[in-house]
Amino acid sequence: MARAISSRRSRGILLPSSPLCAVAACAAPSAAPAPPAAPAPLTDAQAEVTAMLARSAADWNRGDLAGFMSDYARDSLTSYVSGGHVQYGWQKLFDRYQATYFAPGKTRDSLTFEEVRVRRLAPDLAFCTARFKLVRGDSITASGPFTLVLEKRGARWYILHDHTSSDPKP
Repeated sequence: MARAISSRRSRGILLPSSPLCAVAACAAPSAAPAPPAAPAPLTDAQAEVTAMLARSAADWNRGDLAGFMSDYARDSLTSYVSGGHVQYGWQKLFDRYQATYFAPGKTRDSLTFEEVRVRRLAPDLAFCTARFKLVRGDSITASGPFTLVLEKRGARWYILHDHTSSDPKP
């Protein structure tokens, strides 16, 4: 028998046809495959994006352009569509806001966001529709709907695309 076993060995490894290997296979407890790891729970994108927009409006109203712009993805592919024009790049958008609203002597009205609706498209992507309103005193100076495409990076949502429209003037 020893000779039969040794003839079925190759360099000290039991081959599947050896009787010892068959006995070992029957005696070994069968391990059930581990269940797949549970996916990380999805956070509440609606609440997170709504909070992000509230903070963004507070940054705007304080005159903190850097804080306001911190919600936009800081890269050259970030896009902004408004008034029939498309603009690409975080820096170009920053420069536009700086020149239009934050330059010395410019009037910057109070910003609020309303009717925020968020739809998660994937664990790290969301689509948001809402309305903006700019107010000076008791007068609405501008308002309209906007759409955002957002990406979650770590614990934060970042705006990849912003399409803002203005309501018609009365």
